[in-house]
Amino acid sequence: MKHVTTELHFITTTYAQHIAQLPESDFSAKPNPAKWSKKEVMGHLIDSAENNLRRFICGQYESSPPKIRYEQNFWVNANNYLNAPSSEVFESWKLVNLKICRVLDNMPVENYKKLVDTGKDAPNLLTIEWLAIDYVKHLKHHLNQIIPNSFDIVYP
Repeated sequence: MKHVTTELHFITTTYAQHIAQLPESDFSAKPNPAKWSKKEVMGHLIDSAENNLRRFICGQYESSPPKIRYEQNFWVNANNYLNAPSSEVFESWKLVNLKICRVLDNMPVENYKKLVDTGKDAPNLLTIEWLAIDYVKHLKHHLNQIIPNSFDIVYP
């Protein structure tokens, strides 16, 4: 898990600076009404981080795999990121990712293989370790939408 937290910490501290320098007009512009702006993509990353943080913590102590679903469009709309101050969005993203690093760094090795259910209609049991690795891949995928060609990654 150390490689995951090292990479996540590096990405967070490096990209928070780059994203904070984006012009507001570029950050808030919607490519079309049905697509998220870069600010909303960043909001989605906050929501994803918060849901995964809960998985990383609850998955360690629940007696049966906790079911923690994430409805991304609902969360982005409910949080109204498009109208949130950009500085709040940047800072929230940075802080929640640094918190994830602390939680993963503090996690006992024996908890890496504990299961979490991310399924909506049917169980989708995944290990905390798999979720942590996938979280970083997912993060890179969406950071490429904010700052193109940042990472050489293909994500489902």
